[in-house]
Order: sequence, then structure tokens, then C-alpha cells
Amino acid sequence: MSGLKVEQIDAPTTLGEGPHWDHNAQALYYVDIKDATIHKYVPSTNRHTAVKIDGAQVSFVIPLDGAKDKFVISVGRNIAILTWDGESSTPTDMKYVSSVDNEKEVQDNNLNDGKADPTGRLWTGSVGRGGGSLHDFAPVGSLFSFSKDWKPTKQLTKIRVSNGLAWSEDKMYYIDTLTKKVDAFDFDAESGKISNRRTAFDFELNGVEGHPDGMTIDTEGKLWVATFGGSKVIRVDPANGKLLSHISFPTPQVTSVAFGGPQLDELYVTSANILLSEEQKKQYPSSGVTFRVTGLGVKGYPGQPVKQ
Repeated sequence: MSGLKVEQIDAPTTLGEGPHWDHNAQALYYVDIKDATIHKYVPSTNRHTAVKIDGAQVSFVIPLDGAKDKFVISVGRNIAILTWDGESSTPTDMKYVSSVDNEKEVQDNNLNDGKADPTGRLWTGSVGRGGGSLHDFAPVGSLFSFSKDWKPTKQLTKIRVSNGLAWSEDKMYYIDTLTKKVDAFDFDAESGKISNRRTAFDFELNGVEGHPDGMTIDTEGKLWVATFGGSKVIRVDPANGKLLSHISFPTPQVTSVAFGGPQLDELYVTSANILLSEEQKKQYPSSGVTFRVTGLGVKGYPGQPVKQ
């Protein structure tokens, strides 16, 4: 990666997350969780637009397949379909279609990272309310998949911070951030069932600083993992658990990654400006910025829309 280039493409967010490359529109969507805002960036015109969502924090935005200007989003513990033209500062419409975790003991739970699997099935996980550090989060979250009629199925429980998701042909990769591991599962695409959980990559065994956050997969089957508190995106081989390479960023809190661009050979990287001291905020003024990385020498996949 000798020709590697890291550039800032957007102004800072508070908690940038969930980058999704819409290959048909040649546009990047992502969210600012804390500000409940959905962002759109079009590289060909360098145009940035945003829309704020009322209700609660928004942790992901995924286009709804075959439906113009419609997106599946999270709002707190709810799943909603947003109608937005990508230009206006207010949405055209928003319809709630599902909800999770309504038990009394987890009323503070919110949904976090979410993606559609290769069949278009929505997956997202919850996270309890934390305090001043990552380690304040209790193991009260779950991982869910959703049927076409938006019925949730609880796939995993006792999750602390549900995060990154990625799929290969017969495997699903998943991150519960505080384990400091990337887990692998056998994945049955037709049924949506996962089994045989095991560790695909261990941060501590490989001496990687920070915690795993969002991730994506390239066409060679290697995972690209954002390191929250580690200032890097790492490339790992889930087949043998080895660290292959890394890219450094001018912020400690790197949150998520997605391939994009006309040739799907660019990496879009979100970051955050939270859980930093005042001194760190001055030291890292790019915290919260969204970046584009070129010259990787590898390609990824376009964002998968949700199918109904």
C-alpha cells in the first residue's frame, strides 16, 4: 500500500458511524448517533447534505431495495422506514415498523450497528446505556435479525456493546466491542441461522490497541476493523487470526469502515469526538471527521440494501 492516501471528506460529527456505500447512487450515507442525524456525501460533486431525525439516537441508515428515497433506520430501540430525498433538511415521512427489547430491565437499551446480510435480511444489535467509559456498559444487549415482515429474532444475548457485522459466503463475523475480539459463526443464508461461535481475531493476542468497532470485508475475504481508542483501521485474516496491516488516522476514536467509490477500491472511515479529554480534543481536531482512503490495492463490496 505504498500509494496510500488518507483525506478528510466531511466536517466533524460527534459520533460518526454506520457508513453505507450506495453503489447505484454513487453516494455514501452515514449517521451521527449522538446528534440523530443522517448524512449523505456524493464524491463526484463533493456535495454533503444531512437530515435530523426526531425521537432518539439513530445508529444506522440502509437503503430499502427497489424503493426510491426510502431507508431503513434505527431510532432508539425501534426500526423505522424513512422517506428522504437526500436533499431536504427535513424528512418527507417516517414510519415505525418494529421494536426490540421492551422488557423493563432493559428500557435504556438502544440499537447500535446494523447491516443487511447478503440476502437483504436486516441484522442489528442493542447496547445498554453506559457512563463515562466503555467499561460501564452492562451485558444486557442482544443481537437480532429481522424477517421480511419486520419480526425480530433474538440471535445472541448478554452482549455489552453490539457492533461490527460482515459476511462471506458461509460465515458471519460479529463484534461485541468489550470482548476485544472478532467472532466468526457458520452462517446459513436461507434460514438466517448462525452457529459454532469462535474467535476469528483477538486484539490482545495480536497486541492491537483499542477496541474493535465497525468492520467490513474485502473481496479476498480479509476483514477491515475500526479500532475505537486505537487510531487505526486494521486488516486481519479471519482464517488464521493474524494481523496483516494497518492504516493510521489523526483521531483516537475510529468507529467504522465501508468500501466505496466507482471501482469499490476506496475505504470510507468514520470517527467520533466522544470519550476524549479536553487535552485530547485539542490534540486531535480531526476527531469526528469522515475520511476516504485510496491506494489500498484491494476492493470490497457495495453496501447491501434491505430487501422486503
